[in-house]
Order: sequence, then C-alpha cells, then structure tokens
Amino acid sequence: MEKLLTVEQICEIFQVSKRTVYDWVHIGYIPHYKLPKGIRFRETVVLKWLKSREVKGRKKYEIEIEI
Repeated sequence: MEKLLTVEQICEIFQVSKRTVYDWVHIGYIPHYKLPKGIRFRETVVLKWLKSREVKGRKKYEIEIEI
C-alpha cells in the first residue's frame, strides 16, 4: 500500500502552517482523504498535484537595438 502523509508532513513539504493545510482541505484545493483519525494525503497524488501547479518561467526574448 502506498504511503499516506499526515498534515504535519504536508506542512514540512510545502513549508506552510497547519492552518494553511486545513484551509486547503476545507476548500478542496488539495487532494486528501478524511479518515476517522484525521486527514491523510497520498504521496504520489500530492506530488502529481504539485507538479500540475507548476508555472513555467518567462520565455527568453531578445531586444533589437539600432544605433
């Protein structure tokens, strides 16, 4: 079975507070499971979700200067 992460582990990965993680869960921002003993996150799903949130950097462009 795949490893399930706790709220505390998600806090370490994303470097955010518990309050932030609970807010994300409440609004359905981050994929999660609600279990009798707390909220858990599938590691592979969270990492895939994180990768999907990546924003690519600006394209490199050249400026022509006439002298």
